Amino acid sequence: MIRIASLALALPLLFAATPPPKPAPKAKPGTADILKAAPDGAWAEVSPEDLLLIDFPDGRRVTIWLASGFTPVHVANIRTIARSGWWRDATVYRVQDNYVTQWGDATEKKVPPPGIVANPPPEYDWPARDHKLSRNPYRDAYARMTGFSSDGWAVASDGKQQWLPHCYGAVGVARDLAPSTGSGTDLYTVIGHAPRHLDRNIAVVGRVIDGMAALSALPRGTGGGLGLYEDPKQRVPIARVRIAADLPASERPRWDYLVPGGPDFAAYLDSKANRQPPFFTVPAGAADLCNLPVPVRRVTP
Repeated sequence: MIRIASLALALPLLFAATPPPKPAPKAKPGTADILKAAPDGAWAEVSPEDLLLIDFPDGRRVTIWLASGFTPVHVANIRTIARSGWWRDATVYRVQDNYVTQWGDATEKKVPPPGIVANPPPEYDWPARDHKLSRNPYRDAYARMTGFSSDGWAVASDGKQQWLPHCYGAVGVARDLAPSTGSGTDLYTVIGHAPRHLDRNIAVVGRVIDGMAALSALPRGTGGGLGLYEDPKQRVPIARVRIAADLPASERPRWDYLVPGGPDFAAYLDSKANRQPPFFTVPAGAADLCNLPVPVRRVTP
């Protein structure tokens, strides 16, 4: 009887010692919430001189942010070409599935406009000391080091050289075989899985920040195994190409970018690498550089 009574007294003590279950950790804010909450001081304006506007006859517009701080000679060419009206009768003539959409002179016979450098220096990479980067904490498959420049660009590096990566939406300069570097009359944008093997082999001069569907949702070409439109009737005409700075102030679009290096940008990176519940139950804890585009926002008056 004594033993039974002792056991009966021990049972409440045993259960009382069991700690209550821990509450589920509170989910962090998602990417959209972080960007919405970022104060105006965390953003900076993209220069109107660096906004290339491509208008199509059906009213669609593609907005390209030019990387003038990294490829200044190629970008200067692009500005001259746009201001000359040379692209007024240009077309989209190549759409290769999971690769690129390309536009310019499909005939390859049109004389480039005066005032451009016919064969710019190979602005494919540059010394790492040229641009100080905010470090990217996540590993990249193609570069030993990656980070973000203060003027809003994702940059890859091997510690000695830096370069702009071929991510989705990146805009590059079409060229012939080396030593050609491409004048900028014919451009392309990546519409599929990032072809990082092109890094350091072609000048990346910008990225599409708006209107990507006008280039990525076109019918695929079949010519030459390169996605060329074999029938000239398939080519998509371009109505006009302009630099935003040349538009009247009332018509000029304004875009801001989230400045790398600050706490809001760090929270953004974390949100991309560690997606939150309730949908995500296993955070990746990593993010490819091409999954970390510097956020931009359209600013309305």
